[in-house]
Amino acid sequence: MAKKTTKSTTKKSKTTSTTSTTAAQTREAMNKFKFEVANEIGVPLKQGYNGDLTSAQNGYVGGYMVKKMLEKQKANLK
Repeated sequence: MAKKTTKSTTKKSKTTSTTSTTAAQTREAMNKFKFEVANEIGVPLKQGYNGDLTSAQNGYVGGYMVKKMLEKQKANLK
């Protein structure tokens, strides 16, 4: 039985590795998108600490990101 557990652990490890690579790529793409949107709407977002921004500014960036993603999805459906 121990052999079976080792096999499933190895298999799980490969899946986890692939999943974390995909997650890292997605996180990187979303971060890039966030900075593009912030630049587009004039919010002075920078790498690292952004505690000097208001919640309204941060919310505007997030809201505009969602708006752009929805617009892209609607365009893809046409």
